Amino acid sequence: MFNRLLGKPKQEPNALTSLDKLHETLEMLEKKEKVLLKKASAEVEKAKEFTKAKNKRAAIQCLKRKRLYEQQIEQLGNFQLRIHDQMIMLEGAKATTETVDALRSGASAMKAMQKATNIDDVDKTMDEINEQTENMKQIQEALSTPIGAAADFDEVITL
Repeated sequence: MFNRLLGKPKQEPNALTSLDKLHETLEMLEKKEKVLLKKASAEVEKAKEFTKAKNKRAAIQCLKRKRLYEQQIEQLGNFQLRIHDQMIMLEGAKATTETVDALRSGASAMKAMQKATNIDDVDKTMDEINEQTENMKQIQEALSTPIGAAADFDEVITL
């Protein structure tokens, strides 16, 4: 009921739908251009026929219509150029928006990881690693110490 009274809410244009609409418009303009080119060439042919028939006035009228068609063709060309410009701008804006969204997502992920990682936890973990490394060195030294006759042999050589 409110929709009828107030109208439908305006939808924000989507980049993909806008690009599709621009493509459709461009195709329509190209078709119109082809039709006008055919009409212009038909007017030239008519003008040639009227010239052969020595009907100068009718030939001039055909050339005037041809000139009008050519002006419309030029105008359609300008429209097509504007549509291409708009498509390029829209594609660039879409790429920029996607880039910013990706960067924003990366920043959020990094922030979440930093919250999960506490500096005190990192210090504690590093202390544990250093302690385990020292313990391993002591174990390796104990295992590498010669025992028995080999220990006596080492002491004789060093004297």
